[in-house]
Amino acid sequence: MSRLQRLREKMAVAELPALLITNEKNVTYLSGFTGDESALLVTADQAALITDSRYVAQAKQQVTEFELVMQTKGIFASVAELLAKTDLNSLGFEADQLNYTEYLQLQKVLAKIKLQPTTEMVAQLREIKDAHEIALLKQAIAITDACFDHLLEFVHAGQTELEVAAEMEYFMRKNGASSSSFATIVASGIRSAWPHGIASDKKIAEHELVTFDFGCYYQGYTSDITRTIAVGSVTQELQDIYQLVLDTNQAVVKATKPGVTGGEINQLAHGMIDRAGYGANFGHGTGHGIGLDIHEGPGAWGKYNQQALVSGNVVTDEPGIYLEGLGGVRIEDDLLVTTTGCEVLTQAPKAELLVI
Repeated sequence: MSRLQRLREKMAVAELPALLITNEKNVTYLSGFTGDESALLVTADQAALITDSRYVAQAKQQVTEFELVMQTKGIFASVAELLAKTDLNSLGFEADQLNYTEYLQLQKVLAKIKLQPTTEMVAQLREIKDAHEIALLKQAIAITDACFDHLLEFVHAGQTELEVAAEMEYFMRKNGASSSSFATIVASGIRSAWPHGIASDKKIAEHELVTFDFGCYYQGYTSDITRTIAVGSVTQELQDIYQLVLDTNQAVVKATKPGVTGGEINQLAHGMIDRAGYGANFGHGTGHGIGLDIHEGPGAWGKYNQQALVSGNVVTDEPGIYLEGLGGVRIEDDLLVTTTGCEVLTQAPKAELLVI
C-alpha cells in the first residue's frame, strides 16, 4: 500500500474529506518532491502537488502519484480553484504548520469551506520506516561513523572547536552527505558540560573531555550521533561518569523493544543516573525519533511519553551527565526497533573512554 493510500485510510477514519499538506517534509514523504514553497491537496479521488514555475521541471522528474498544478496566484488560490470543482465543504489543514496570518489568508480564499485543524496526520505515518527509508538512514549513519573514525586521527590539542567542526562537516559532505543535520556540537573542557555547546573559537586543551554531537543528511534522511573522548588524561570522576553514561546507554539498548513506552525508557535511564547521585546533572530526555527530520515521532523520550514503540521506529539513545565548571559526557546511538528488540545502527567506538 502506498503512502498516499495509507493517508487516505486515516482521512476516512477521521471523516476528513480533504487535507491540505504544507509541511515541507510531509510533502516530500508523500510525493517524493524535494522543492520548497509547495503543498499537497489530497481528497478521496484526487491528489495534487501545487507548486510554481521554478519547480515544474523538477516535479516532473520526482513526482508520479500526484497531479502537477502550477500556481500563479498563490498556493491558497489554487486550493480554492481545485475545491471549487468539487462538492466538498470542509478542508483539513496542518494546524502546527500554518501561522495565524496564513490561516486567515486561507480562511479568506475559502469563505464557504469549513477549515478543520489536524495534528500529526502524516507525521504518524512517518514514524514507521519502510525498507527504503531504513537503507537511507543506515547510509547517513555510516557517513557519521566514518567521520568519527576520521576525527580520532585529526583532533589534537591547540585546534579550535570551530576548526574541528569545519573538518567534520567537510568530511561528511565529501563522503556523500548533502548537509549537516544541525549546527555541529564540539564542546571541550568545561564547555562539554553544555548539552548544546555548539562549536566555538575555544581551543581544545590537554586533559579535557571533548563531546561531539553531529549528524548529516543523505538523500533526505538524517543521522544523529554523540561521542565523548579525552585529550590526554582526565580526572577519575570524569572517567567514572563516562562509564556510568555508557552503562546507561547500554541498558537503554537492552530495554528498547516493541511495546515499551518512551516514558519507561526515560525512567530507566534517569533512574540509573539518579541512583548514582547525578540525577540533577541529567536534565534532558533520553532520546527522540529521527527520519526526514532530526526530531520526529515517536517523540521525545520524556517521562510523559506514553507512546509504545513499534517495529520500524528509529530512535536515539542519548543519556548524559553534565558537571558545570568541570565537564560532561554524552553518548548517543541510533536504534532501529525490530520485532524482538532493537538494532544499534551507529557503530562508532564507545566501549571505553578513548584518549588521544
